[in-house]
Amino acid sequence: MTAPAEEPSGPADYALSCVAACVTGEPAPRPPADLSCAPPAGCFVTLKKRGDLRGCIGTLEPCEASLGAEIARNARSSALRDPRFAPVARDELAALTCSVDVLGPSEPCALSDLDPAVYGVIVEAGARRGVLLPALAGVQTVSDQVDIARQKAGIPPGGSYELRRFRVIRYRQGDRLEAEGKQAYGAGVDG
Repeated sequence: MTAPAEEPSGPADYALSCVAACVTGEPAPRPPADLSCAPPAGCFVTLKKRGDLRGCIGTLEPCEASLGAEIARNARSSALRDPRFAPVARDELAALTCSVDVLGPSEPCALSDLDPAVYGVIVEAGARRGVLLPALAGVQTVSDQVDIARQKAGIPPGGSYELRRFRVIRYRQGDRLEAEGKQAYGAGVDG
């Protein structure tokens, strides 16, 4: 885990501190002031271990009163509740890295409105919903992006669905909430 020794300063550093706290049974750290005061927003916390996905859980709409509380909630869930993985163990902490994607509002769209390097996608059919963040390694085309999200939703090939798109601001460890520290809307990053 490469979180700084001092109080966590940015969204990803704070998320990683929350992961370490929940895995070791400690109380969650208080969020930095800028995250406590930031308006509520949906976010995803992505954990990687030596570059491989280790957990990714998030919310499309905020469930908490501040961005800091939302990050803490999703960091715990990413570490302990991602159904694709066993809960993160204490001996894995040193190998983890983290990013946080803060979501903008979603909007209905057509296939021609998507760009997997810029927009995340929500594929919905009734109660089924699949989500894929933007700018992910190996997702080069709109067709790839929509197909992966459709599969995650359990929508069969050829089934009808509706599309929504959203932008994110992706924060990596060391990035601060201020404008100069953020990577705007997924351009060329792989969470």
